[in-house]
Amino acid sequence: MKYICAAMKITKELLGKAAGREIYKYTIINKSGASVELGSIGAGVLAINVPDRDGKLADVVLGYPDAESYFGDGPCAGKCPGRYANRIALGKFSLDGVEYTLPVNNGPNHLHGGPDGFQNQIWESRIEGDGVEFMYFSADGEMGYPGNLKVVARYEWSEDNELRLTFTARADKATVLNLTNHSYFNLNGEGSGTVLDHQLRLNASEYLPTSDSLIPLGDSVPVAGTPMDFINPKPIGQDIKADFPALKFGKGYDNCWVIDGHMKGQLSEAAELYSPRSGRVLTMHTTQPGIQVYTGNWLDGCPKGKNGHIYSDYDFVALEAQHYPDSPNHPDYPSTVLRPGEEFEQAIIWAFSTR
Repeated sequence: MKYICAAMKITKELLGKAAGREIYKYTIINKSGASVELGSIGAGVLAINVPDRDGKLADVVLGYPDAESYFGDGPCAGKCPGRYANRIALGKFSLDGVEYTLPVNNGPNHLHGGPDGFQNQIWESRIEGDGVEFMYFSADGEMGYPGNLKVVARYEWSEDNELRLTFTARADKATVLNLTNHSYFNLNGEGSGTVLDHQLRLNASEYLPTSDSLIPLGDSVPVAGTPMDFINPKPIGQDIKADFPALKFGKGYDNCWVIDGHMKGQLSEAAELYSPRSGRVLTMHTTQPGIQVYTGNWLDGCPKGKNGHIYSDYDFVALEAQHYPDSPNHPDYPSTVLRPGEEFEQAIIWAFSTR
């Protein structure tokens, strides 16, 4: 059964069922025919169809043809991980004098909220005005985190091919929270091969060096004179094989950059991705202080992709606007603590254009 919203063309349809619960897909189409598809598994982005410089539409994000493949997938394709996106060292942090222990699921560390994180949950969903809203209630103690937490992820798609994601959340007990969207992009279209020829520019003159298990060591350092320098656009693959610790630890880029000029609650430009082949441009803005760039270093062996495509390492790049990894163990980092009576609110905007 399909439901249609009259204000902006939004359709809702049943995608499947899991554990007796219905999974829905929403499609938002603007007047030009460009569209996004969203799913209630992990409040995820399933597809983004935007034109190239010749006006030809193509889907530019990693995804799968069936609902089942989105559960527990290694790439966390298009979904919203939580309660804490990225890593927490050794699965431990202290808050208000209490130590909390979280499941370890990435080497010695806790990643993306653990094996049963938000990305592997079916969210409540609805069409609300000109957007789609997903809601998840995370109970006190879920994956080791304190406090009952209610999260809403709202997506809106504009006539100018801008996708806006706004997160809001409240908790009844002090907790930590870091939310992002984990979409992977290939601006030539999914299934079209490597993104190493895409040109990336980051509004970030510093990044966070890490240990070999990708936990930040402490202070950010300048990118100048290193392969981590994307202040000026350069091909993603230009330095990816350089003899440099960060690139060897991650088998490519998997680091957090510090967004220049970030001010709490205000949108800042984070990144621009450009494909010379298709002419598509993706410009990202966010209220978050950091952006994790992950060049799909371990995509080999992930579930079969859309249209029968088999995805390989470096076929996509994830640009994850977020707070810094392991912030609960770094009091000098921007705080990820959410207390009762406070509202968490963060936004990410992906704007698609051509040149």
